[in-house]
Amino acid sequence: MNVVCLPITLVEAAMSSLDPPSETPRRTSPPVVASLAAVNTPTDPYASRERHHNEGHGRRLTAAFEALEAFPMLAESRNRVMRLFETGEPSTADVVSAVEADVALAVTVLRLANRVDGRMRGRVESAVKGVEVLSPRTVHSIASKARTFDFFERTAVWQGVPERFRLHAVATQRAADRIARELGYEARDRLMVTSLLHDIGKLVLVHAYPGYPRQIHADARTPEERIQSERRELGVDHALVGGVLARRWGLPKAVASVIERHHAADVEGEAAVVRLADMLAHYTLGGAVSPSELLTVARQVGVAPSELRTVMYDLPLPTSGGRRRQIDPSPMSTREVEVLRRLARGMVYKQIASELGLSTSTVRTHLHNLYGKLGAMDRAQAVLIATERGWI
Repeated sequence: MNVVCLPITLVEAAMSSLDPPSETPRRTSPPVVASLAAVNTPTDPYASRERHHNEGHGRRLTAAFEALEAFPMLAESRNRVMRLFETGEPSTADVVSAVEADVALAVTVLRLANRVDGRMRGRVESAVKGVEVLSPRTVHSIASKARTFDFFERTAVWQGVPERFRLHAVATQRAADRIARELGYEARDRLMVTSLLHDIGKLVLVHAYPGYPRQIHADARTPEERIQSERRELGVDHALVGGVLARRWGLPKAVASVIERHHAADVEGEAAVVRLADMLAHYTLGGAVSPSELLTVARQVGVAPSELRTVMYDLPLPTSGGRRRQIDPSPMSTREVEVLRRLARGMVYKQIASELGLSTSTVRTHLHNLYGKLGAMDRAQAVLIATERGWI
């Protein structure tokens, strides 16, 4: 049986209702390819040899970028999307979860959504927004047309790469979401994408260099040791290459930058959260991590050692008790959400008023308004509805 892949260009052509641009933007050489192909100064006696060496790097990477246009969707991912629509129109949250669980599907949804004319063109940073722009039915159409990879019916083209890649990607995604809940991080929707796609540069290097990763990494064990091996042996690392690929795909700068910088020495913000999640994913899957590096990155994102221990203990366990992410837009104002969150913690009107710098009568007004918006009869029902929908 032939390996069947998700041809993004074919899916784009089939989505005629999306009205893609009539002119295809001219592709320019990615920064990493340009840097590898740079010519040395004429005074360098080894310039010619080095130029040919770098041009070889450039050709390898360019060919690998093109090959990833056909990175496969997993058969089970497609099956799950199909099942969602068997009994009618599924919830948006279920469709988003299906997109976030598969690398190829997530990439295709984001690429297509970022090409749709309108205010969100080039600004779709999450599967939530991608599904909103395209519609659940379009996601169903994409999945139904997709060729897939089956772990049990594979050939030498992809071997087990898609399955192995997904295991680490989803483990990192889960760790990132757990860290986000610990920190109260607001951009959880985008983080679900950046953490899932953080290692896409490795897919490029697998295609470009037959000895990757085993020969390139050699005896390197931890993520930090492996990234140093890549830089030493190849002159680039998978994070930098991944950022180039994300930009070629037309993903927003906020997404590409996190992918590119998650192994940077001065990593911060969401890129640091993804780096910490990447390390925790290696830990959870039985890989080697440096305790000192783990603590260092945790401090960079604001996770104390005691909190880190809790996260590491919880990660292998089911996450059903975690707070649901907000998918449907909340009808409440920011102030109403603040009031309801404090009500959910058991605070009385006077305490809420004091903490938010409001009068007690204003707190009552906010609660009266949000009860009406949620269709709730009392505070208990309001808290329950808002919690179930991920609004608080």
